[in-house]
Order: sequence, then C-alpha cells, then structure tokens
Amino acid sequence: MNGDDVNRAILFLLQRDARRITPQEIGERIGVSASTIRRRIETMEDEGIIRGYYPSIDYDEAGFQLHLLFICRAPGLSRETLASDARTVRGVVSVREVLNGSDNVQIEAVGTDTDDIARINDELSDLGLTVVNSKLIKSTFVQPFDHFGERIVRKLDDESSR
Repeated sequence: MNGDDVNRAILFLLQRDARRITPQEIGERIGVSASTIRRRIETMEDEGIIRGYYPSIDYDEAGFQLHLLFICRAPGLSRETLASDARTVRGVVSVREVLNGSDNVQIEAVGTDTDDIARINDELSDLGLTVVNSKLIKSTFVQPFDHFGERIVRKLDDESSR
C-alpha cells in the first residue's frame, strides 16, 4: 500500500467515527503501526487537510427547533469577507461560498423561535448580505466520502478475514 492509500484509508475511517477510533485500531485495520497513523494524522492536520473534528448535532434535540438555510447574495469582490463575517452571527453554524451564480453564499443557522431567525436574517443583512431565500431544514445526512479509502479498508478487511 502506498502513502496516498494510507492517508486515504485514515481519512475514510476518521470520517466514519473520529471520536471512537484510535490510532491503534486504524493501524490494525490498514496494516501499519499506530505511530505511523499518529504521524500521518499530525501531518494532515499541519497541512490543513484535516481541519477539525466536529460532532454531529441534532439541533432539535438540543433545543433549537428551527434549522434554516439562508440563500444569500454577496457582491463578487466582497463574497469571501462577507462569508467569513457571517460566522460571527450568533446562531450561524456553517457558511458556504458558492462560485457560480449570483446567490453565492449559503448560511446554515439554528434558532429557538421566529424572533431568533428574524434577528439572524437582520444581522446578515446588516453585514451587507442580501438574503434571497430561506429554507427550513428537516434533516441532514452526512456520510464519509467513499473515495477516501473505503475500497482499501474493505480489501484489507476481506484479506484479514480469510
């Protein structure tokens, strides 16, 4: 297995459950030492490939009944700055810059009531974003990007079970 395959397998397994899997377990799954895994993870963190480890939160269960996606428009030259500034608004949980089209910033936010959502909308507008639309999010499903080593891990699992 080459170095790229090791990194892809690490990324795949971390995406599945970074909180519960240890470097030892990753190493056993892909056939390298735990110290190699730790070193690879540290390198990928230093290079910005791994930017953090975040829990998957059920906002409704956490007391935030309203989960919305704001579709916004930002002037092209200001898009990056406005997208970054949007993260400072209380209730905003993620921001995406979109490269095509005029609706070029997507902002995911949570709130407890309509007043909370109105405040978020107003604060985004005050920053200079034009809120074009908002959509109530019912569910979000996230899965590991399968090109990060799923085939490598499965192949090794199959070989070890023989």
